[in-house]
Amino acid sequence: MSTERLYFDDPFLLRFSARVVGHGAWDGAPSVVLDRTAFYPEAGGQMADHGVLGGLPVRDVQVDDAGVVHHLLALPEGGGLPAPGATLEGEVDRARRRAHMALHTGQHMLSRALLDVAGAATVSSRLGATCTIDTDQDALDEARVARAEALVNAIIDDDIAIRAFFPTPEELAALPLRRAPKVTDHIRVIQMGDFDVSPCGGTHCTRSAQVGLLRVLGVERYKGKGRVLFSAGPRARGELWDEAGTLRAMGRDFTCGVSEVPTVVEKLRRELTEARESLGAARAKLAEHAAQELARTLDASPDKHLVAVLDGAGPEQLRAVAARLTSQPQAVVFLAGRLPDGMPVLIARGAGSGFGCGAFLKKAAEAAGGRGGGRPEHAEGRLPAGSDWPALVASLRA
Repeated sequence: MSTERLYFDDPFLLRFSARVVGHGAWDGAPSVVLDRTAFYPEAGGQMADHGVLGGLPVRDVQVDDAGVVHHLLALPEGGGLPAPGATLEGEVDRARRRAHMALHTGQHMLSRALLDVAGAATVSSRLGATCTIDTDQDALDEARVARAEALVNAIIDDDIAIRAFFPTPEELAALPLRRAPKVTDHIRVIQMGDFDVSPCGGTHCTRSAQVGLLRVLGVERYKGKGRVLFSAGPRARGELWDEAGTLRAMGRDFTCGVSEVPTVVEKLRRELTEARESLGAARAKLAEHAAQELARTLDASPDKHLVAVLDGAGPEQLRAVAARLTSQPQAVVFLAGRLPDGMPVLIARGAGSGFGCGAFLKKAAEAAGGRGGGRPEHAEGRLPAGSDWPALVASLRA
């Protein structure tokens, strides 16, 4: 037998009594089947309700093709399911239900607005940790999406009535449905005044003002569809408060007003860019100076091999020095930089050398407990801070 769903008539019903009519299974987990329930099972892109049933936490609710609602409980170790025939008290998690009602109602409203304003029909939606609407357009104009968002919030402000009902076949045929029903009988319709009429089995608000607000969080292209990311209701309000708190904290740190934060951040970005450019120029000069000093050592080397450790040098500086030194065809350079958090290393050869840089560095990294490798002509890696690079190179060359 199918389960009577109490939330169809009253989405604000949170406490109820029901009788256990049997046990079932969902995805290999045992479930309780009731004669009636106020718990919404996952369906239509909306996540399941949580709460308590018979004193046990409800961790998931699912519905099968026969309309049987499966309540999956968090059982204590060694505990069993409530027995058939038992009467249980159920309580739906109010905060989760209320958030889902606002998100689902907001999705209907935004789908309608996207169709009216942007000509974008909804092909699918998902109401999870991230809420999305995928449309039949491969790209969405952000200005039109913004107008759709404004339209939805205007409808929220107007506090229009929202009706959930099961029309007769004759009534259904006369309704201006935004999309076709996914089922052929017992079709439930959500009507938002004259704004939107859609078939849906989910939980919704009973007036538009109960949604509170709707926010579009982003527009992107996903699998060839124009996707809108959104939030609504308590979730959107919480996100706004968090963002406002972050801005206030930044204003305190920058000793400016909230409205001045973007200007201060832009000023800091310019200063950082200038500092990076100056640092890059200084590093280039330092690399050139180091290369000149090391080139004299390399010239005096009988085998044209050079081992060196440069204090404070990172990978970029090592590459600059190596490029200068390996202009000598037979040169092979073993360079390392000494930094607080580790030792970047680089081995490179000139065009006339046959030395295997990648294989050598792989052995060095394994011996020192670091990582690294590369091509025969050039290899890079990183060793633990404090590694004795000259001794390591000498031992492996020996």
